[in-house]
Amino acid sequence: MAEKITIEDGKASNGDAHLQESFANGQSGGQPSKAPEPMAQKFKRIALANLLVILTVAGVIIGVLIGLGVRSAGLSKVQIIYFGFPGELLIRLLKMIIIPLVVCSLVSGAASIDPKALGKLGGWAMLFFLVTTLIASTIGVIMAFIIQPGVVTGAKPSLAGSDGGVIQAKEVIDSFLDLIRNIFPSNLVSAAFQSYATHYKLKEVIINGTSNFTLEKLPYGKEVDGMNILGLVVFAIVFGVALRKLGEEGEILIRFFNSFNEATMVLVSWIMWYAPLGIMFLVAEKMVQMDDIGALFASLGKYIASCIIGHFIHGFLVLPLIYFVITRKNPYTFLLGLITALATAFGTSSSSATLPLMMRCVEERGVSKHISRFILPIGATVNMDGAACFQCVAAVFIAQLNNVSLNFIQVITILVTATASSVGAAGIPAGGVLTLAIILEAVGLPTHDISLILAVDWLVDRTCTVLNVEGDAFGAALLQHFVDRTEAREGPASELTEVRLDDGNGPAKPENSPLIEKRGLGPAEACSDPSAPRPCEKESVM
Repeated sequence: MAEKITIEDGKASNGDAHLQESFANGQSGGQPSKAPEPMAQKFKRIALANLLVILTVAGVIIGVLIGLGVRSAGLSKVQIIYFGFPGELLIRLLKMIIIPLVVCSLVSGAASIDPKALGKLGGWAMLFFLVTTLIASTIGVIMAFIIQPGVVTGAKPSLAGSDGGVIQAKEVIDSFLDLIRNIFPSNLVSAAFQSYATHYKLKEVIINGTSNFTLEKLPYGKEVDGMNILGLVVFAIVFGVALRKLGEEGEILIRFFNSFNEATMVLVSWIMWYAPLGIMFLVAEKMVQMDDIGALFASLGKYIASCIIGHFIHGFLVLPLIYFVITRKNPYTFLLGLITALATAFGTSSSSATLPLMMRCVEERGVSKHISRFILPIGATVNMDGAACFQCVAAVFIAQLNNVSLNFIQVITILVTATASSVGAAGIPAGGVLTLAIILEAVGLPTHDISLILAVDWLVDRTCTVLNVEGDAFGAALLQHFVDRTEAREGPASELTEVRLDDGNGPAKPENSPLIEKRGLGPAEACSDPSAPRPCEKESVM
């Protein structure tokens, strides 16, 4: 039997819908055509169809204008907190549904895909994420060497209030060990709001029984605030595969997670209509909080430009080019349908908080639910194109500030470390800065200048997040193209095999969900029995 990636969906794919529409048009070809639609009515129809996108973009623009206008009012810190309350409410709503969405979508997705197909899809996804992250890192290094943000003629840049909050330097080996530890959380409940991190303490060690002693830095583990999304993702995938292996016994739980997932997406559709208002106040609050915009851009303008230009090149040239070369489709048409999710990413600075809206957007652009709800949670955890690009720019920037000339080996170290450390970076605001210390330690650069990066991270992190979620969406679209092409090539062979189930050699093992086998029917009998689930239609609400 030919190997086939079986990803069943309850509704027709984009291509099937277009085919049916063309067939319907052909049936009515003999009837007289309707009168042309008036321009006003056509404009109204388009506006209503894209109302959420229009409101979201308007929310970002109005938020900037309101923020610049309110700055002159001189609000106190307490008043600024009250002013930004609607934006805080949006982030709380999105974070509220992250855990049920990620866990339920991955469990149901892993349980509905054949294990061989699951491994193949995961392999292609990780390859795409790895290659694009490495390209983003390369773009960041090139932009930093071209623009040279750290080469200044006067004194070294310094901003008021940027001296504090320097991140504790961590050994590279401890950082990667923490990554592996978080893949296997010791407590799933605590993983929902805490993750493991290595800290250090100094201990006096006496030398050879003399009165002399030396200080030794000893690592110790500590649970810190922040969701361990990586551990939850790995557990959900393995649990979904285990449920599929159970067959009939796992059916009840699979249906439970499917229903839970669908209910969560209904909540997402409601939250999407509040997103424009929340984004408007998030952007306005951040504009009000800035102390001196002129001084900020005067000191670190070249660094900000290096990051944003690098993100623009990768997001609007490299990723669309990869998509076009593989699918031969217009990538900017696909991007247009993601505006709501991209604007939410810009407003919240969190790829995890944007995940629910991104799922909704890519499914409306023709990506099946099984693909989107399996790949996007993984992408939100391991795919950090924007963070990798920004970290490389920041590393070269700090090297130039300290007059350190980077050799070829150090540049390669920056590229590899940025690509590797971005995997599992927390999908939270300023998550990329937390891993920047790893890169600086790897090439021997001082970490105290990270305070300068933190001063402008509120802006750079927004474009990082937009690029991160855009890369996730393109990855899901490319995997959908891969699945469609595989099914189109191997579909007829699979159908022939299913027809010959009455052969003397015994029935072939179907490649469908174990849910179909609960009645003791083969695929041929299931198709003939109207009360039984059909092999081509998975018994699932997805």
